Amino acid sequence: MQGLHQLTSNKLRTFLSLLGITIGIFSIVSVQSAIDSMKYSIKNSFSELGSDVVYIDTNPWDETNDDNWRKYEKFPEPSYDEYVQLKDRLDKAKYLAFSTFSQGASIKFNSSSVEGAFIMGPSLDYAAISNVKFKQGRWFTPIEYQLGLNKLVLGSTIASELFQDINPIGKYVKLYGSKFQVIGVVEENGDNLFSPIPYDIATLMPLTKLREYLNVDDDRNGRILNAKAKPGITLDELKDEIIANLRAIRQIRPVEENNFFVNNISMLNGIIDNVFGIMTLVGYIIGVFALIVGLFSVANIMFVSVKERTNLIGVKKALGAKQHVILMEILTEAIILCIVGGLVGLVMVYGVLKLISLVSTFAVGLTFLNAVYGVGLSIVTGLLSGLLPARNASRMDPVVAMRA
Repeated sequence: MQGLHQLTSNKLRTFLSLLGITIGIFSIVSVQSAIDSMKYSIKNSFSELGSDVVYIDTNPWDETNDDNWRKYEKFPEPSYDEYVQLKDRLDKAKYLAFSTFSQGASIKFNSSSVEGAFIMGPSLDYAAISNVKFKQGRWFTPIEYQLGLNKLVLGSTIASELFQDINPIGKYVKLYGSKFQVIGVVEENGDNLFSPIPYDIATLMPLTKLREYLNVDDDRNGRILNAKAKPGITLDELKDEIIANLRAIRQIRPVEENNFFVNNISMLNGIIDNVFGIMTLVGYIIGVFALIVGLFSVANIMFVSVKERTNLIGVKKALGAKQHVILMEILTEAIILCIVGGLVGLVMVYGVLKLISLVSTFAVGLTFLNAVYGVGLSIVTGLLSGLLPARNASRMDPVVAMRA
């Protein structure tokens, strides 16, 4: 096309016109890709909490009003006694688990040691509720749990620091002045942006055993009380049953509000969607301004291109070229110009995201959908930038144009 000849013969002008499109597509697609990757990673990490699991807590997960936090701080944490009573009362929960955790213990194996270890004491059903995955070994058996035997499940980082290349399963470590046998190693989850428990640096023993060393209801120790619904039971049904029974256990009068909250994963997903929605909007605003600059740049180059080819357009029209033919020719050139700029922007996005993924804790990449989205934006920008120049060219009087 003559238009492409104009573009290649005026390289600096073409480069400056493409630059705005490239920056605009790069800004929008890179931000969208990064946000999509981060959102996916966070929601994937949230899935560890379970879509059919509820958590009894002192504050609501979807609360954004800071004024209420002082009130929530006074609410009592779930206790071991409440767990025992709820376990006897709940009919709609398939599993109910109570866990307590503390920081600061020292674990030793031969000459290796880990100081300040994160110690967790889960009840037997915790692994089933939280979908604990194992790199090696297994979870506690019912007998081991009931008898409170000296058994441990280690996080991958703790196991590596203590045993290096030695297989830890069956080995004994020293903790709280006693010997404990390692029966499992939890699968590494270091790439998760969010995890309810830092399993990589955790040491887990049966709750029945940890109660010998810690006061599980001490407020200095963290606590988790969660429940998994039976098949066919909705979360709302499970929540209602927990609320009714826990109010009775805590002897909360009918006129008094709950001093606890029953949360689930969908509440966190709503907050994440809102946060990333704002981030996406900011990315769009930045990108749109860059695209507007690119749009006017391309429109300018197309006006110049049309002006330089006025005589040729007049000849074409005199030979019988219809208005829509001239119109489509100019529009196609503008669209191709913007697509080229957009593709350059997508290549830049791919390269930058690849570099980020090498150093980030979560996978970042350019998805096919975002690539198509970038090309689509390029086409729309080309259409808008070439519309007026193409309209002017298609409406030229052939006689006047040939004399120009």
